[in-house]
Amino acid sequence: MGNLALFTSLFRSDVTTSEPADGASFISRRISNGITYYCAPSSGTGERTSRAAKDSQTSTALCPTSPPSAQPSSSPLLSDAPSHPPASSQSQSDSSCTSRPLLIFFSWLGARPVAVGKYRDLYLDRGMDVLLVQSKVTHFLWPRWGLDYGLEVLEVLEQPQFSGRPLLVHASSIGGFTFTQTLAHIARGGKRHAEVAQRVTGHIYDSLVVGTREHMAIGLGKTLFPRLESLVKHAAMFYFWLFKTHTADLYDDSIQLFHNSPITAPALFFFSENDALCNTADLETLIDHWRERGVAVESRKWKESKHAAHMRCHPDDYISTLDKFLNSLALLSLKC
Repeated sequence: MGNLALFTSLFRSDVTTSEPADGASFISRRISNGITYYCAPSSGTGERTSRAAKDSQTSTALCPTSPPSAQPSSSPLLSDAPSHPPASSQSQSDSSCTSRPLLIFFSWLGARPVAVGKYRDLYLDRGMDVLLVQSKVTHFLWPRWGLDYGLEVLEVLEQPQFSGRPLLVHASSIGGFTFTQTLAHIARGGKRHAEVAQRVTGHIYDSLVVGTREHMAIGLGKTLFPRLESLVKHAAMFYFWLFKTHTADLYDDSIQLFHNSPITAPALFFFSENDALCNTADLETLIDHWRERGVAVESRKWKESKHAAHMRCHPDDYISTLDKFLNSLALLSLKC
């Protein structure tokens, strides 16, 4: 972690092209275990192709991470790619790739690829690249590991491939906790990480787990073992009590940090009244507190919906609210 050579090596390995259901191609690069980068091979042209082989050739020039001559020859994607594009084309491609806004998607626990793909495609279609950050239950159960992971995410954002790009954060359910672990390093790092905080132009929170530790325990039960929800809940509460200084106390610190987040860009909250993992009164108190701090906050609340599935339950309402919020932000090269 923090080693640029290692980062570059990881970034070059495991490069693939894929196609969403509508036929739009994209590049995916696994940066590390849990962090994946998605880049659209064309920027704002609206051109779509169904030929994966052609996509794999053009994508390397359109969204490079290093000069083609440095790419490992053993990569199945790069073996059929052109050996070296013209210098002018390379320069234009670098500029196109690194100027697009970057959406950081902190997904919910146990998120399935198909479900995550709908959010990824949503933002790719709106002119952004996507950095998917997936959380593990261990990051939550032992917060110090979560802090290590939060620092890893932060260091990725400070690498040359992403530095200087406008950032948009979308955190769903436990993803909000992982993002808070990243915020902890920003808050404590002073000037060291201030640049990342300044690049965040907006943040979106979908189905945050808000309330008491009991809400957290309920969330674990519903997410991990729905059939044993009550048992998991009581086991989690006992665990929080047994390792209070390593869990409960750190959760309280994270809650206070989130209430006074160093990120003051405009925010959007999606939530519902029937969400067992969220105390809506506490969430609305948080929203009021942020507004008092001068943060521009929008929210969309439904009487009935499903945790971490508001877009599936209310697709038109969800997307129209999201688009309205995105259009209000100062995101460079954003095309809605």
